[in-house]
Amino acid sequence: MMAQYLRIKAEFPDTLVFYRMGDFYELFYDDARKANRLLDITLTTRGQSAGEPVVMAGVPVHSVESYLARLIKLGEAVAIAEQVGDVATAKGPVERKVVRVVTPGTVTDTELLDERSDTLLVAATRTRATWGLAWLGLSSGQLGLTECGEKELAGWLARLDPAELLLSQHDTLSALPPALLQHRAARTARPDWQFDTALGLRKLCTLLKVASLQGFNAQDLPVAQAAAAALLSFAEHTQGQALAHVHTLEAARASELIELPPTTHRNLELTQTLRGEPAPTLLSLLDSCKTGMGSRALRHWLTHPQRDRGTALQRHAAIAELSAHGVEPLRAQLRGISDVERITARLALRQVRPRELAGLRSSLQALPALRALVPAEAPLLASLRSALSPPPALAELLARSIAEEPAVLLRDGGVIAPGLDAELDELRAISQNCDTFLVDLEARERSRTGIGNLRVQYNRVHGFYIEVTSSGLDRVPADYQRRQTLKNAERFITPELKTFEDKALSAQDRALAREKWLFEQLLDQLQAHLPVLGALARALAALDALAALTERAATLGWCRPEIVPQPCIEIAQGRHPVVQARLAETGGPDFIANDCRLDARTRMLVITGPNMGGKSTYMRQVALIVLLAAMGSYVPARSCRLGPIDAILTRIGAADDLANAQSTFMLEMTEAAAIVHGATEHSLVLMDEIGRGTSTFDGLALAGAIAAQLHDRNRAFTLFATHYFELTEFPARHERAINLHVSAVESGHDIVFLHAIEPGPASRSYGVQVARLAGMPAQLVRQARATLEALEAQQRAGEAQVDLFAAPPPVAAPEPSPVEAALAAVDPDALSPREALDALYRLKSLQKKASQ
Repeated sequence: MMAQYLRIKAEFPDTLVFYRMGDFYELFYDDARKANRLLDITLTTRGQSAGEPVVMAGVPVHSVESYLARLIKLGEAVAIAEQVGDVATAKGPVERKVVRVVTPGTVTDTELLDERSDTLLVAATRTRATWGLAWLGLSSGQLGLTECGEKELAGWLARLDPAELLLSQHDTLSALPPALLQHRAARTARPDWQFDTALGLRKLCTLLKVASLQGFNAQDLPVAQAAAAALLSFAEHTQGQALAHVHTLEAARASELIELPPTTHRNLELTQTLRGEPAPTLLSLLDSCKTGMGSRALRHWLTHPQRDRGTALQRHAAIAELSAHGVEPLRAQLRGISDVERITARLALRQVRPRELAGLRSSLQALPALRALVPAEAPLLASLRSALSPPPALAELLARSIAEEPAVLLRDGGVIAPGLDAELDELRAISQNCDTFLVDLEARERSRTGIGNLRVQYNRVHGFYIEVTSSGLDRVPADYQRRQTLKNAERFITPELKTFEDKALSAQDRALAREKWLFEQLLDQLQAHLPVLGALARALAALDALAALTERAATLGWCRPEIVPQPCIEIAQGRHPVVQARLAETGGPDFIANDCRLDARTRMLVITGPNMGGKSTYMRQVALIVLLAAMGSYVPARSCRLGPIDAILTRIGAADDLANAQSTFMLEMTEAAAIVHGATEHSLVLMDEIGRGTSTFDGLALAGAIAAQLHDRNRAFTLFATHYFELTEFPARHERAINLHVSAVESGHDIVFLHAIEPGPASRSYGVQVARLAGMPAQLVRQARATLEALEAQQRAGEAQVDLFAAPPPVAAPEPSPVEAALAAVDPDALSPREALDALYRLKSLQKKASQ
């Protein structure tokens, strides 16, 4: 057995091998030690091999999924070696082989997958300045290619968010770009020879059953094809078979998508909060889908918005029609639909479970009612409706093949429906008649022996037996053969019972074997329906996503945006969708809506105002409204007109990157440089307090130069928030820029934020008041206010810079109150208890007079 294990392990030297032994998966030697460390399972030793104790650890078969989930989250890969030989006929160890390899990017088990997001495997390779990417969603059948420069690499990784990255051994040993080093995906090295263009082209054509990739617009992507060679080789290796459920290829090009760099994903909190949590985000607000595949489609729409407005216009029209017809009956019907997309993938990989096929059967049976609820006036809805009509033979095949309530696992039996196979029905009848036979035998044996408490029973260890307690042993007949001795009873077998046992147990084993064979035959028959099921899954996912967007628009009071050809961003009474929803959830004040108007005559808004006044929220809400309209959703506004958009670029917030030796200011300048190099006249740019990470004059000079570059050369639609009041002079010298400010009013030493965007520059920053609200000590706030007043006075007088560190001017002490004066005169150490009580009464009397 150890020789067999070592042969298997030699094929998977860098992978944990789960070696099936009965009801456990065992790990040996270094694998066992690693599993002990990662899973906190017990290490044991048993016997010796080559003179050394065999170190081992194991996990139960019935709970293996939970252990696999923990290992996958840690970035480990696991090879599953199952018993494939017949125990009864095996000579020596039962034959075992690796039936699949589970890695972070090739997970297909529903227990290990996040229902609402895709798990993607991505291969990356480069030739000089070009990177080729190929990605695969094994659980969905999604396959894609693209090529990009190193600058765009981070953006593609942010869109795809892979669970595992495949890199050539050469690339893993060389200096990788920061985009790859910083991504959280597990990295797996593959042989250099697998990243071959000719091999990739051949594999793709074979998989898609085409002579060339011209029909997919992917023939001219040689570097991406090289990545695809390694991607498909690895996926086939881990699954042990071809990928029968992959029928389409997406050749994605950056020029077809609205650019959303990683900074935009992060700053707008599209799918994760700044703390890395899944909510509250834009996606968590949008996702009211009833199925996992709908949620995954919605995520893809959000992270892959297209520049071509045709798709968005079709979705807007579909939402309008669903709203007019009422979407809730449709959503109620979708609630009963299983994850057809993932079931189809597992069916193609022959990993599908009986209850998943039962769920597929129920979903197919529910399609006529669902289809009747889909209106067909909008072109997009009409095409989706037509895809909801798979061949009736498919549902009929599953209905007659799978039991109404099948067992969880095939090995438990009870999966195939009665009436499908006469031989199986006959074998089941033998097993099911056991109870009748045993009751009859027990009655006859009690009558024959006179032993009233005699019992005929069965267990998995000893089979069938007759149990007689000690009081009846003297009446046991001669044909009773002892099978087991207990403390107060004996168990026997008779020739008649033995004959029945052989027949019954043989029938159970044969019935189970027959069920397995019939199940495999069913999987063979279903393979021909994979393309239809794939198209059905895509239609259901899109319909669910559209229904969710329709519900969100109605529930949250969103409007249909108007898509126009001329360049503009015109928003009336726009709102930040996530902030508004959070305020409503927590019972906070109403969100203050604001307008935004950018067009050919106004390209830049210079926004000033106090911290906490709402500048960043306003900027983010404009970007989110633009993104929602571009992806095909309604938007949180009273009205919205949107022209062509090719990128949403953001520079918001302060942080550093110590791991890559980048200070806050260096990171700020790096991100700003990427924006000024990449922005066009169709880009939306958010610049929040640029230049604050260095000295005042340096920061002001850089902020002014960046604003001028964006205004004069890039001509991008720009929201430029700043605390440099000198920049409020910018619009006076640049005709396509205007000043806006966030309003606030001062009440004594307090400040009230009105959160309204108004024309013109702000009068002051209110930083000292904000510091007071944040809980700064009163003495510190007084000193800061005095210094600020001195600075402002000297600025008005044109004097030299004030000494920031001078002691604050003395503040006259207030006159003590009568109570304070009386209290100061008391010497508590000199008072008797009676005198102390009298003093307390006097103080109380003085306090009462003062309050009057």
